[in-house]
Amino acid sequence: MRLLLLLSILLQSALCARVLADKVLTAQVGGTFGRSSQEPKYNIEFHPEDSPFHPDDDQESVVMPGKDGQKYLCFLPKVEKAKGEKPIVQQNVTSMIVETEKRIKLKTPDELLEVLKGQCLVRQEGWWSYEFCYHKKIRQFHVEDDQVVQEFILGRYDSEATSAFNQNLSDVSTLKDPRSKDASQRYHAHLYTNGTTCDLTNEPRETEVE
Repeated sequence: MRLLLLLSILLQSALCARVLADKVLTAQVGGTFGRSSQEPKYNIEFHPEDSPFHPDDDQESVVMPGKDGQKYLCFLPKVEKAKGEKPIVQQNVTSMIVETEKRIKLKTPDELLEVLKGQCLVRQEGWWSYEFCYHKKIRQFHVEDDQVVQEFILGRYDSEATSAFNQNLSDVSTLKDPRSKDASQRYHAHLYTNGTTCDLTNEPRETEVE
């Protein structure tokens, strides 16, 4: 008889603990507890969807699913962080970025364009065709029956003029494009000078390649 009574008391205690766990949100991190570490810190209040409930300014909303799969919109007290405190993960990521930047040396545009060295690119637009040979020259010509019948040199690569053009810029030789609405857009320029004399200006043709 005493054994049955003891089992009945234990069963009732277990059921009460289960109901308490389903209905009450206990504090896991931070804060102080009352007389017992198992005493709940917060109570859950259920409100219908059409309830005139208005959360306080110091509460944040979180969507949490119930055991039955139904979702609830919960309002929890905000946990304030100490000023100057940064998450450990953010500190680690920042350190990794700094270390990576130290190990990696950024390449200049000229170094990136080395793959074009010794190559010529040709583009046809209507009557004229244009040939661009990297670090050499730019040519405008017209072909008939597989023969060039007319051509103009639009400029030969001028390393000194290019350096002077970029002398006040950073090591990567970037310029702000005045035609761009977005000031953050940049371009890298090479100058080609001393081309065929223009019959309109009586000056050698020059070309700026971006």
